[in-house]
Amino acid sequence: MTAAPPSSLRERKKRRTRQALIDTALELFTRRGFGGVTLDELCEEVEVSKRTFFRTFTSKEDVAMAPDQDLWRAFLEELETVDPGGRPLVELGRDALLAALERMDDEGWTRRLLLSRRLAERTPSMGAHGLQFCEATTQEALEILDRRFGLGAPGDLRPRLAVDMLIAAFRGAVAGWAAQVGGAVGEAGVAGVAGVADVAGVAGVGVADVAGVAGVADVAGVADVAGVVDRVEPPSRQDLAVRLRVEPPSRQDLAVRLRVEPPSRQDLAVRLRAAVAALPGSLALTTGPAADDEPAVS
Repeated sequence: MTAAPPSSLRERKKRRTRQALIDTALELFTRRGFGGVTLDELCEEVEVSKRTFFRTFTSKEDVAMAPDQDLWRAFLEELETVDPGGRPLVELGRDALLAALERMDDEGWTRRLLLSRRLAERTPSMGAHGLQFCEATTQEALEILDRRFGLGAPGDLRPRLAVDMLIAAFRGAVAGWAAQVGGAVGEAGVAGVAGVADVAGVAGVGVADVAGVAGVADVAGVADVAGVVDRVEPPSRQDLAVRLRVEPPSRQDLAVRLRVEPPSRQDLAVRLRAAVAALPGSLALTTGPAADDEPAVS
């Protein structure tokens, strides 16, 4: 057998390390909260140095948002080659984004995207990082459109608005896509592993009874207190508190929860198509006086 070229081996090792950092970061941040994990702890868990981390990512926010960012980097690559075909710019962008979505063929990408989005919802610094990345991506997209199609005349806002609308359509599609998880998995399963909202359904124990338990925000779901559910009497607050302190969910337990299937990549593509198709209708909405029983749009 002929050995693979050293450069190829190095690249594969880099990709494996990068993926390990992303998976471990999302697992730890989801289980313990974004602020509950230091960069040193993340690197120690993956057994890499901080220098190695910073060769790939710029910050904790950067690694936590990698699934989303990978998609948009692929979008920019697709925008470089997509056939214009005389189509409206928003449709061209849609097709480039759909092609990028098809490239996210790793079976774990949808789960990672979902976890990243849920983390961003409760982590302000991730939101700020996302805005910066979005603006940088928009500028790169505009540069490509100018270079390929000459759509960069001074003062012409249409290319910028087209890219902004595409991003807005994608956000709307992702919001609907992610909302499906609530019914199939539950907030404590995948969508919001670090939360306590679903604790209320366990043996009549209310959220108010759990909220005061130290460290409950860092506990991934309530499956680990299942041993007290079989009693005739519902578990007391003290019993639950003891179990949450003494028996935190293991990494393996969390991994089982995270393997629950999120909505598919194909479903996200369907939602993206529908969102882009709805853009013209949203631009046609006009405001006017509303009747008592009618919305204020026509």
